[in-house]
Amino acid sequence: MRASLLQIDVNEDESANSRRERVASLVRAQQDSDLVVLPELWPTGAWAYEGFADEAEPLEGPTYEVMAKAARDAGVWLHAGSFVERDPEGPLYNTSLVFSPDGSLVAAYRKIHRFGFDGGEAVLLGAGQELVTVPMPGLRLGLATCYDLRFPELFRGLVDAGADAFVLPAGWPARRRGHWTLLARARAVENQAYVLACGTAGTHAGVEQAGHSIVVDPWGEVLAEAGTGEEVLVVDLDPALPGDTREKFPVLKDRLLGFPAPRR
Repeated sequence: MRASLLQIDVNEDESANSRRERVASLVRAQQDSDLVVLPELWPTGAWAYEGFADEAEPLEGPTYEVMAKAARDAGVWLHAGSFVERDPEGPLYNTSLVFSPDGSLVAAYRKIHRFGFDGGEAVLLGAGQELVTVPMPGLRLGLATCYDLRFPELFRGLVDAGADAFVLPAGWPARRRGHWTLLARARAVENQAYVLACGTAGTHAGVEQAGHSIVVDPWGEVLAEAGTGEEVLVVDLDPALPGDTREKFPVLKDRLLGFPAPRR
């Protein structure tokens, strides 16, 4: 299985519509891949909080339409990164979409862990409530987004739901790049699963992006890692490796759940 991670430069001088068309062209160029992955909030910029309300779209809005067509034209499974979704009956969400090779929407994931503590996403966006997996030929993808990477229990839940590969779009800041690569490898090792983590390049809303999109195998080995600029990262995956790893080194069988409350 071949995967392409598109590390997009989110330039504030480029309109969201222009970027959608440019990214769609990049997706169409990946016809030799089975899976294409885009970063978090690439239409607007993950840190451009002031524009979230103005740039928010309905689920089947401009990003949906352009990405569905791009997936169909390229004949690929497309994780279209995420965008700011406007729910007509609720708050805004940081929402990821996954399309099949015929352009059909097969999954939508609303980011559960919102970054910002007392500001940013944590204030402006609603929290997702559901774990989402996507069965594709050879692998079951577990969906997560950026800040989710810091919460291992989410990934355990995805493993329990059958995931053997995690796809994680992000707008990770350069100042914490060390955490990005460390946590990507940790999630791979502890869950014996692939991690495909796709970030953005450039600087938006004054925040320099880490770049360094990364693909890690179930043993924690880095298969491919991008630099800091816009880049297409292409890697071949062995769909049998997660199962083989779990069989040869069955640590997941030794998980203990339901610990009693500690004595006080």
